Amino acid sequence: MFKNVFGSGFLVRTAHVILTWVVTLILFLHDTDLRRQEETGELAQPVLFVLLVLLSVLLYFAVSLMDPGFVLSDDDNDVKFALGVGEEHQDMMAQSCKPLRHRRCDHCLLQQPMRAKHCQTCQHCVRRYDHHCPWIENCVGERNHRWFILYLSVQLLASIWGLYMAWSGFSSAPTWELWLRGNGILLAAATLVGVVTVVVLLLLGSHLYLVSHNITTWEFMSRPRISYLKHCGADENPFDRGALQNLWGFFCVWGTVVWEQVYFREGHNPV
Repeated sequence: MFKNVFGSGFLVRTAHVILTWVVTLILFLHDTDLRRQEETGELAQPVLFVLLVLLSVLLYFAVSLMDPGFVLSDDDNDVKFALGVGEEHQDMMAQSCKPLRHRRCDHCLLQQPMRAKHCQTCQHCVRRYDHHCPWIENCVGERNHRWFILYLSVQLLASIWGLYMAWSGFSSAPTWELWLRGNGILLAAATLVGVVTVVVLLLLGSHLYLVSHNITTWEFMSRPRISYLKHCGADENPFDRGALQNLWGFFCVWGTVVWEQVYFREGHNPV
């Protein structure tokens, strides 16, 4: 279920952890609200902040090392379905003027379930492939996508809180030169946290939007080149069941989804 922590991406993961805790240490060493509360014995917020940062690091490693949904054989149920177990759906495919063709991956030579894609970096086909994220050095797919969004949410909370704490630690000075000498390190930390906050906010917003429409980043960006989407109308998404049901299915329904069944559900004309 999890990859080797010392494998590909070890340097990226190490840098992430070091930067996270260095910034946290800077916030405690400077005269921020965190340090003032710690010195006065009010430990609730400092402890909660550290636990939030720790949770973000643990989620980062979980998403980074988790199997995103690699297709490892042709024996998976949804692949069997695609190869002809569901005869009624094969009939629907035959009646279609532009039938869907299930193809074998040119790289790993396995049958690809619907919504899967081969990742050149991971060298595997990934179920419900969303994208390969260089930040976590792993693909985001069927098994870890919800955890990726949870990680982004926790990281956003920690970043906003850290940005506020950094702001509370800036001290005044008569000249800019003296101000930079006294606040330079804290300013650098605040700038880094600010950049991370903006990036995470944009990522989280875009992913929640796509999830609410039951479409992946890859499908959104490459729609004209995807066999099961390119014949659909510009505003047609065969997997969209409404925002609430899409969100419920994404966050609350666990296990492998047979997307062929959703695609060829009764009354839907895929092409």
